[in-house]
Amino acid sequence: MPKKKFIATKELGKLAKWLRILGYDCEYSRKNEVALVVIEALREERVLLTRKTSFEKYKGIKTFLISSDHAEEQIEEVFKEFGLEVEEEELFTRCIDCNEKLEGIAKGKIKERVPEYVFKTQKFFKRCPKCDKIFWKGSHWELVKEWLEKRK
Repeated sequence: MPKKKFIATKELGKLAKWLRILGYDCEYSRKNEVALVVIEALREERVLLTRKTSFEKYKGIKTFLISSDHAEEQIEEVFKEFGLEVEEEELFTRCIDCNEKLEGIAKGKIKERVPEYVFKTQKFFKRCPKCDKIFWKGSHWELVKEWLEKRK
């Protein structure tokens, strides 16, 4: 069964970032025009995550109204509504900035692109093929571990 794909409206930037960290495909729309967001959601078959009731009037699009102001609670709302699970092998597989799937990259190819300490202390790196950002197991990993422990 294919994984759900999401699009989050501009007031849900943290939620979009956290869904990406957890391995879910979540576009983040900064568009002000409601119709443009709806068209993107329809074209890409995405569930629209929003806090705005104005989207509910559109037919043919799956919309989920987020009630909480807090990112952790918003994640729980989405997970509960769609029966999502955290899959460890999916953690940190997407770029947190542009949502693209990350690719592994050889340590020797990024020496000049990361801080010296990071280069010395990390073994594995990933690169976003779209925005070219480099990723490694940094502080976000600890935040995710803490969040996962709280969920148990």
